[in-house]
Amino acid sequence: MTRTILRRLVAGVLGAGVALTGLSGPAIAASGDTAVSVGRLVLEPTDRGYAGSLQVTVNYRGHEASYLKLAVSEAVPGAFDGLNPADPCVYGVAQPARTIHCHVPGGALQPGERRKFTVDFRVLTTTRPYAMVTPGGKVAITTGDRNPANDTADFSALFRSTTGSLRAPRPYVRDTRTDSVVSAGPAALARQEDGSWLGRVPMTVRVAGDAAHDVYWLTPTLPSGLEIGGTEPADVCTASCMVAGGTFMPGEERKIALLIWAPAEVAPGDLGTGSVHLGASFGWGDMLTDVDPADNVATFAITAG
Repeated sequence: MTRTILRRLVAGVLGAGVALTGLSGPAIAASGDTAVSVGRLVLEPTDRGYAGSLQVTVNYRGHEASYLKLAVSEAVPGAFDGLNPADPCVYGVAQPARTIHCHVPGGALQPGERRKFTVDFRVLTTTRPYAMVTPGGKVAITTGDRNPANDTADFSALFRSTTGSLRAPRPYVRDTRTDSVVSAGPAALARQEDGSWLGRVPMTVRVAGDAAHDVYWLTPTLPSGLEIGGTEPADVCTASCMVAGGTFMPGEERKIALLIWAPAEVAPGDLGTGSVHLGASFGWGDMLTDVDPADNVATFAITAG
């Protein structure tokens, strides 16, 4: 799969607001006009990993109403889950965590205004009976001038245990390689009203680890004359197809189907063998390495009639 295709796939997941270009907007305040402070980020165990919000307070001391830029560096790669109130953001390159660039939500700040909002985070990992912690998060109010930031505040991600404790947290260490597997069954194409053929390849995708990722995708290889017709459930599908449902929890398994189309002139019978490759990307299309690439490929027989 080419980098261009991967970028298109990631763009489909992150939405129209995700790009590598900066945010456009009105003039930014002059340096030295703002200060930022943060609360404590406590990630609570849920039925789907951990979730929590970081309260951010911005004090604006400028003399004119102005929009301010916000940069949030993740403590845990892939954990950023939006702002409240919501505001469009763009994602930087993963290194391995990302820095997310937004405007301070709520529009222009007035002289002397003190504004509060939250940054939401979700970590898709198995909840533990002990507390955990990850440092390295940062919030910055950027200005767009030669001074790279008016003020910054550091934060850590503190994971509450399933027993309710925050005491004696252990370091949270996330997987750096994916651990996924794909399997596929045979496809039987049926004649359609217009004479063409259409069939489904049943597939199962399972992800065991908690490596940060934006999307899992399937790249099919089909016998000559056959084409991809999409997926069920539907998602972005060009030369490669996204696995619908967004990011995976460790141990999560999804059943999907790859749709295969053949023209009317194809004769009934054995049409050959196809295959599919399962891959993942994070941070604007960078392909991830799996612990066992061999089980990321599945083959399937195709028949018509």
